[in-house]
Amino acid sequence: MSPTVFREGGYRFFFFSREEPRMHVHVVSGDGEAKYWLQPEIELAKNYRYSSKRLKEIQAIIEAHYNELIIAWQEHFDS
Repeated sequence: MSPTVFREGGYRFFFFSREEPRMHVHVVSGDGEAKYWLQPEIELAKNYRYSSKRLKEIQAIIEAHYNELIIAWQEHFDS
């Protein structure tokens, strides 16, 4: 199960259920995919085919939705 938290700018932001416990979010689009740690700070964990420009764009979206992502993580994994 991989619940979508939100979609923006052609990207899907989601979690994989039953993955590692460190808070993170996956991002996918037709151009690639990436994984970002959310704590202790937002940081790129893995990148598949995104340019540095796209990664900066994705990180800005994550920063804008940071609280939403944290709440969604807690609701999904603490339930």
